[in-house]
Amino acid sequence: MTSHHTYKKVELVGSSPNSIEEAIENALDEASKTIRNMNWFEVVETRGHIVDGKVAHYQVTIKVGFRIQYS
Repeated sequence: MTSHHTYKKVELVGSSPNSIEEAIENALDEASKTIRNMNWFEVVETRGHIVDGKVAHYQVTIKVGFRIQYS
């Protein structure tokens, strides 16, 4: 066991018809099914889809940091 931590970052895109926050939560929820030790995220990009002059869908690109677990 080491006395330091090493982290890896992955980039994800979450989406939601309701809000930016829900798009982030959706991305983290899906990632948590396969990625352990997630510690933080940062929003890299926010965009959306417009239909009839209104927001129809939000997309948020995030980078998620997780700690690498040593065997």
